[in-house]
Amino acid sequence: MISKLMEMVAHLKSPQLVASIQQFFGVRIHYDRPDKTFQDEKEKYICTRMNEEDYTSTCQKINGCDINDKQLNVCTERTNSSKRTGVNEPMIKREETSTISNNPNYTIDNPFWYYIFLFGTELGDEIFYSTFIPFLFWNIDGAVGQRVVLVWATVMTIGQIMKDVIRWPRPACPPAVRLQNKWSQEYGMPSTHAMVGFTIPFSVVLFTMHKYIYPSSLGCIIALLWCALVSMSRLYLGMHTVLDIIAGLVLAIALMIPLVPLVDITNSYVITNFWFVVILIMVTIAVIVYYPSNYKWTPTRSDTAMVVSVAAGLHAGAWLNYYSGLLRVSQSSLPFHIVWPTYSTFSHLIIRTVLGFSGVIATKYFCKSFSYITICGILQINWKELMKCQDYNSNQIKVFVDLVYKYLSCFMIGLNTVYLLPQVFNMIGIDRPAFYSEI
Repeated sequence: MISKLMEMVAHLKSPQLVASIQQFFGVRIHYDRPDKTFQDEKEKYICTRMNEEDYTSTCQKINGCDINDKQLNVCTERTNSSKRTGVNEPMIKREETSTISNNPNYTIDNPFWYYIFLFGTELGDEIFYSTFIPFLFWNIDGAVGQRVVLVWATVMTIGQIMKDVIRWPRPACPPAVRLQNKWSQEYGMPSTHAMVGFTIPFSVVLFTMHKYIYPSSLGCIIALLWCALVSMSRLYLGMHTVLDIIAGLVLAIALMIPLVPLVDITNSYVITNFWFVVILIMVTIAVIVYYPSNYKWTPTRSDTAMVVSVAAGLHAGAWLNYYSGLLRVSQSSLPFHIVWPTYSTFSHLIIRTVLGFSGVIATKYFCKSFSYITICGILQINWKELMKCQDYNSNQIKVFVDLVYKYLSCFMIGLNTVYLLPQVFNMIGIDRPAFYSEI
């Protein structure tokens, strides 16, 4: 029984299974020789020179997959030896591309699935969070938005922490191929894309099905398709194994079972009680400060700072609305009928969205400059040079300043989304009337 279970786990974790899924959806993987096996290809590595002035090289597997410390040391020693002798060993530079036609490692035979899955993976990216969450508050329902964000932040944070604790690598390339390298520096288990792909749509359904009159079965179907699209996109792009996806979905379900009713009950207390908001902010800061350390830098800690600070900022903004007398409990009885926008209200929706996103972008860039200038001024270092620096492994000041910038900017984005920008909308007459009655 145990042996069969281990065989199943090994099969679900296999990169060969990922390659088979990629090939099923029209990804043709190329190798140097037709008779070359996957094991032969696994032994092929390339060294890419970081820049022309620095002879330090980084070893990577073909298609951008990580290697272990022993192999990295071999590559570094070979580079150092070349530097001492003045003879540079030949280096093969892999062509980086974001197109679907000129990558030497694969060919896209079905562009339809390529673009569909690129869209699907963006549903779990920072750009999606930065657009969907404010849109949810400004144009749909702020109370639902508060609850969805709290569940999303909790699930996402736990998933990110588990990645850096478990430290399982992403699928080996080959036999799989990496169609996108944006998240390659992160570990793979569990898939937080799959967790978010389940958490956001299903939490929206769960928090609205008893508040608004609409066919909840239709909402569940849309949420299921959403989740399937995000999850399959990670396999198609070669970023996760099937086991990573399954573990992410199971973990998201297990966390949402207690979280959804708990958040639904306690959310109103968080925004009406000063100490609840203070505790929430302190917890989010503690998560970043005591985040599990790693022997190498990964973007997960920075992404976690973004997630928890957004949640803290949104609830702080809602608390300010409540204590300034703007936010009040609606006297209408549940459930509500969905009010579809007219031509007039739809134009207001567009203006709110455009003006609001402009404010979000301005907040982000102002906070980034403010954080770098202020902290670097205190430490007496050049903030422009630090901002350009990309060395996170050995430059702890860079890591610290980036975490401060992420937390401050995302906290202020959340605060402005709920507190400042709605007042601007109200001043120019494009506000959503029900916004200040949603607790």
